[in-house]
Amino acid sequence: MLSPHELATLMLVKNAPDRIEPDRIELGALRELQLIAIEPPESGVPLARVTPRGDALLRAVSRVR
Repeated sequence: MLSPHELATLMLVKNAPDRIEPDRIELGALRELQLIAIEPPESGVPLARVTPRGDALLRAVSRVR
């Protein structure tokens, strides 16, 4: 089960990946659960992206609301 912070971070990665700080502790948990992947940096800063598994989780959460 994700914490509220982890779920909010997953939403941020989905909607604004360039605005998330790469050193957020929640990113590690999301990465371990294979909900996000960290792409190699193109401009010096690694970029997080939502995996298909993470996208499926976000779609499921939006249906529950």
